[in-house]
Amino acid sequence: MNVIMTSQTVRSAGFIHRVIAGGVAATLVAAQVLAQTQITPPKNKFTPEQDVQLGQEAAAEIRKSYPIITNDAIDSFVDRVGERLVAAAPPQLNNPVFQYDFTPVNFKEINAFALPGGPMFINRGMIESARSEGEVAGVMAHELAHVLLRHGTANATKAQKFQIGALAGAIAGAIVGGGLGQVISQGSQFGLGTWMLKYSREYEKQADILGVQMMARAGYDPRDLARVFEAIEKQGGGGAPQWMSDHPNPGNRSAYIAEESRMVQIANVRNDSGELQRAKQAMASLPRAKSMADAERSASRGEGGNEAPPSVGRIGDPVPAPSSSYRSVRGGDLFQASVPSNWQAVSSSTSIKFVPQNGLGDYNGQSVFTHGVEVGVARASSRDLNEATQALLEAFAQGNPDLREARDPQVTQLAQRRAIAHFLENRSAVGGREYVGLYTTFLSDGNVFYYLTVAPDEDVSRFNGAFQRIGSSIRLNDR
Repeated sequence: MNVIMTSQTVRSAGFIHRVIAGGVAATLVAAQVLAQTQITPPKNKFTPEQDVQLGQEAAAEIRKSYPIITNDAIDSFVDRVGERLVAAAPPQLNNPVFQYDFTPVNFKEINAFALPGGPMFINRGMIESARSEGEVAGVMAHELAHVLLRHGTANATKAQKFQIGALAGAIAGAIVGGGLGQVISQGSQFGLGTWMLKYSREYEKQADILGVQMMARAGYDPRDLARVFEAIEKQGGGGAPQWMSDHPNPGNRSAYIAEESRMVQIANVRNDSGELQRAKQAMASLPRAKSMADAERSASRGEGGNEAPPSVGRIGDPVPAPSSSYRSVRGGDLFQASVPSNWQAVSSSTSIKFVPQNGLGDYNGQSVFTHGVEVGVARASSRDLNEATQALLEAFAQGNPDLREARDPQVTQLAQRRAIAHFLENRSAVGGREYVGLYTTFLSDGNVFYYLTVAPDEDVSRFNGAFQRIGSSIRLNDR
């Protein structure tokens, strides 16, 4: 069971009070501050109580889909580091209503994130890659700083017409969907969950500096924060790791972390206790770490919950031609389009499909999509549209090993923006060939917006007109 603590828990007589059974109090000696940078939280329309509500609701949804680690050695390690950092948080930022908990998850990517109000998730890959306890503490201090400065809801404050009731699901969907943007229902904030947790360079610098200050007060060498960022970037290879795509480098990161480190004095220098090594040893007995893409695919197939995968009619029965009458549809505040009036909207954790009768359903134990269109948002792996689209195609190909280019891609337009069109063919799950069109463009936040069409060989001529009309009707409202 992970430690759950409020900020009031650690504000008594200068002691950290452990709230797990058998906990031991430890004295905290404040760091001598020389001239540390003052950080001012950004404007925020939400209350701290609403931060907690959003974070707790989103965390509950995430735990349903994430492979949570339950191991005493690993839990104890992340709990102890988290407690030390919370105790070192500035009192003026550490709101008594915040509820902190630190949850390790069995994912192999180097990643960690914190939700509004306190819940934090730390990937196995982050812990295994760390060379010292201070590097783990550095990442956790950075994430805790986002909570204390309330950056998630400060981001949401910038959005127009936000609805608090939809935000928790949007956050959870963005994370469970690998950051691809949750579609909860008509009228929800399409992609808002991704946007809330994708921080600006200004917010990143604030979290770095506050993280340095908390590390020093907690007894860690704050220079470990710069070291772990450098290690994360190196491990990214040709593309940025997931953590770096959500946490962009403000520039000169190592330099200003080093400068801030010189302005604080480390209190009670904390040497590695051996807990990190014991946590790593315990990980060797765990099941093989999953990838976050595995969780995304499971979520999109409806696995991990009590609901059956979505269906529209029955696969194999005749699929009617697209109606000549059209209706307007919306994807939250992000896009609007027109679709045939006899097509149904089906939302998943990553997209919206518009499907004719008998075009989506279970077939031989698989969820099969044979006719219709899909509109979605994907995390961009590059600022080059060709490279970002190739990464998206590779993701689609993981579940469709026979997917092939039918002809050369073309530069085109989507929603009056420069776009790339890929023309693909695939083996249909129900036999024969199917043809797939994929059209991609960039959103203003740097993510990829895509429009996908699919129909079997024998029905392409009946559906092409509808596909073209839908594509021409798409309008984006992100700017």
